[in-house]
Amino acid sequence: MKNKVFKKKDLVKNLSNKTGYPLDFSKKIIDDLIEVIINNIKSGQLNLKNIGSIKTVFKKERMGRNPKTKEEFKICSRKSISFLPSKKILNKLT
Repeated sequence: MKNKVFKKKDLVKNLSNKTGYPLDFSKKIIDDLIEVIINNIKSGQLNLKNIGSIKTVFKKERMGRNPKTKEEFKICSRKSISFLPSKKILNKLT
């Protein structure tokens, strides 16, 4: 069985079907939710009860290697996002 990628438009359709809201309104809700999440992550950390926590992590500069050619190169330092799911979600997955 091939895994289907769950896209934003699928989320909008799902929300619209469950709530009875029009697709345009459901899309606006999802867009606003994503914007709120991004703004909170920018400020440091976002804790969503019974879902998990999302935080920004600073990754240091390091050396990487191309496994095919064994050529080494520098991976620049950067910001990344870390998600830690809640115990409730982890228990539902097992």
